[in-house]
Amino acid sequence: MPKPPEAQAELDQKLIRAAKANDVDQVRELITAGGNVNAKDAIQDSAFLYAGAEGFNEVLRLTLANGADVKSTNRFGGTALIPASEHGHVETVRILIAAGVPVNHVNNLGWTAMQEAILLNNGGPRQQEVVRLLLAAGADPDIRDPQGRTALANAERLGFAEIARLIRGRS
Repeated sequence: MPKPPEAQAELDQKLIRAAKANDVDQVRELITAGGNVNAKDAIQDSAFLYAGAEGFNEVLRLTLANGADVKSTNRFGGTALIPASEHGHVETVRILIAAGVPVNHVNNLGWTAMQEAILLNNGGPRQQEVVRLLLAAGADPDIRDPQGRTALANAERLGFAEIARLIRGRS
């Protein structure tokens, strides 16, 4: 029997709060109680989107196992893969790619996961691995940012030689 809308909304908001606290046990309990992993809070975060963005992999796996919408977007119009890539959450990126999150989605800022991995981090080993994973999953490095630059152009401009090499060497 469905819950009254107010009760469902409260349950869903508790689930989002538990996800934001990375409280795996409470997330599991709230999902079992009928919490919706795709429900969003006032700033357009869902348990799924937040866990993906922050690299909370146990919570992320629970949301995926319970119907997370892999194409859902946050307040920036981005999928969970975009902030996960930006933050260099390598294992999270693996999980999200395997779950089928679109690798070439462009957010409201005009950036893909690959562009954010390059533009909003330091080009270090985790970012290099993220770019490697994205390329292997079919991410298109030729999608241009709002300034008209490709991922390769941004990597070169920022001095990220290894990322530039990975992009140049893609098959």
